[in-house]
Amino acid sequence: MKPALTLYLAAPRGFCAGVDRAIKIVEMALEKWGAPVYVRHEIVHNKFVVDSLRSKGAVFVEELDECPDDRPVIFSAHGVPKSVPAEAARRDLIQIDATCPLVTKVHNEAARHYENGLQMVMIGHAGHPETLGTMGQLPEGEVLLVETVEDVAKIAPRDPAKLAFITQTTLSVDDTADIVSALRARFPAIIGPGKEDICYATTNRQSAVKAIAGKIDALLVIGAPNSSNSRRLVEVGRANGCAYSQLVGRASEIDWRALEGAKAIGVTAGASAPEVLVNEVIDAFRERRDVTVEMVETAREDIEFKVPRILRDPAAQ
Repeated sequence: MKPALTLYLAAPRGFCAGVDRAIKIVEMALEKWGAPVYVRHEIVHNKFVVDSLRSKGAVFVEELDECPDDRPVIFSAHGVPKSVPAEAARRDLIQIDATCPLVTKVHNEAARHYENGLQMVMIGHAGHPETLGTMGQLPEGEVLLVETVEDVAKIAPRDPAKLAFITQTTLSVDDTADIVSALRARFPAIIGPGKEDICYATTNRQSAVKAIAGKIDALLVIGAPNSSNSRRLVEVGRANGCAYSQLVGRASEIDWRALEGAKAIGVTAGASAPEVLVNEVIDAFRERRDVTVEMVETAREDIEFKVPRILRDPAAQ
């Protein structure tokens, strides 16, 4: 007889509206122009999704110089520095921007503050594509990056009275709140966004993990190692009392020996992980254990983002 196991399935989990839109953009571009279409960087941070789109004719490249002049190029959901669309326009490429609208909102905030004479502080992870894209909206030196509370003490702004801050959309809600408090304490005049930059999907997925953390012996987060929001879910699990929180790309990566004694396990998925991988993990548990699945839903999501006009309008080129 298989040992009993309760799987607590966090909801919301998996694809967000920005990821849905980005994947749809690649699929619609392939329908409109045929294969290949070129995509600068991974469209979203998930190997399964990228491999699936690659099999349909998407070609993923690091930079525009790898793209031919006669094929469309798509910019990833994380956003790009201003120099990238400028170079695409110089080469007269057909360009389609799959940047998540919530990331674009942060870009617009940064531009508005810059026009008002403020220097920006960005709370984000160095080297992450979203951070590079957002910092690349303004001239060099106009955005100061902080990753931790400790970094706040190290920055040297031009004028402490003329500062504003923005954040990467996929950060830990709790960690970011601590950094914002440190910024406000050191720079009382700093201006923040009217509404939190951390996106609804990141916030909702972290809240759902908090809701199950007290019920479980272990947490599995389905997502990619380079996915910021997935890694934050692992951290949220640990910070809320679930010491064993593991990031897995798919069922084949699960460390079964580490889960042997667990009677209750939480399962969630980062915003770029498809539901098919969640089902794959549940099926893998069913092979080994007598599984009861309990859904824990903390929010409902019904947001949808339109694809660019160039894809909606057959006449647009």
